[in-house]
This record gives sequence, C-alpha cells and structure tokens, in this order.
Amino acid sequence: MSEDVLSGTITIDVDFSHISVRPTSRKETRELEIALIIGTLFRPEIIKTVTEPREFTTWIDSLAIAAGALAREKAGYSVGKIAEELGRTEATIRRHLSGETKAGQLVKETYEMLVRGKLKLEIPAAVISKDEIEKTKREIDELRSELKLIRDKISEVKTALAEAKSSIEKAEEALEVL
Repeated sequence: MSEDVLSGTITIDVDFSHISVRPTSRKETRELEIALIIGTLFRPEIIKTVTEPREFTTWIDSLAIAAGALAREKAGYSVGKIAEELGRTEATIRRHLSGETKAGQLVKETYEMLVRGKLKLEIPAAVISKDEIEKTKREIDELRSELKLIRDKISEVKTALAEAKSSIEKAEEALEVL
C-alpha cells in the first residue's frame, strides 16, 4: 500500500465464549444463529462482497438462511423442521448445510472459527489519502475565513442599523418639536 493512503481494520474483541456451539434451547439456537451471521458478515472478504448494491439483499438473505440452518442443525433439528421454520425448501436447506452454496461454506467456516475460539470481528477502517485530508483541511480553513468575513460584515450591518435607528429617533423627536 502506498504511503499516501491511510487504512486498516479495527478488530473488536467480542467474547463469543458464551455462545453454545451445540445449542439446547431456542434462545441458544438464536444466539448461535446471530453469532454466525455477524461473524460471517464482518469477515474482511465478505464485507467486500456485500458492498455491491445489486448483490446486497440476495447475499444477506442467503447468509441469514445458511446461518439459521446451521444453528438449527447443531441444535438437532431435522432438515424438514429447519425448512419449515426458515420458509425455504428442504433442498435449499440441504445445499446450505452441505456447503454447496457460498453462504453455506462461509457460515461453516465461521462456525469452525467459533468452535476453535478464533472468531474475531474485523471492521475495515476508512481509506483516505493524505492528499484528500490536506485538501479537506484547506477547504475547512477557507470556510473559516469566509465565516469570519461574514461575521464581520454582519457586525458592520448591525452597527449601521443601530446608527440609522438612532438617526430616525432623533428625526422623529425633531418632528415632534415642530
């Protein structure tokens, strides 16, 4: 990466140790499902995939179904029950669980990271060139200068208005005397 680019990732240390990899209740199953969705979604290679607007909704839906299917499978649900709960065909659920779909493969990989205690959330930091930062600083300085000029002009106008008001009041007093 060139020197004029700032980038990186922020690694969030989330404690996934309380997530049961073999859930025994609906609550634990839901927690595993959510951990799989979030853990997969925030993998660096996935973030790049979901930034394509046309692919976003399809990809997120597929990811959510794959995560829900795997969490339920680990809880001992049958393929038929999983399909019923997730509103998909048994064939779709089987494809996700067998890793035939990209979402199914990725969710399985995330599950394995979770099992090994290696699941970390990495969020990409903004990538901004130093030139862009300098340009923005110059624009801010210019805007500050313009703001100062405007404030000075407003102050002058206020002073002129006060003087005009005073002149009008004096003229009114002079007219009352006549």
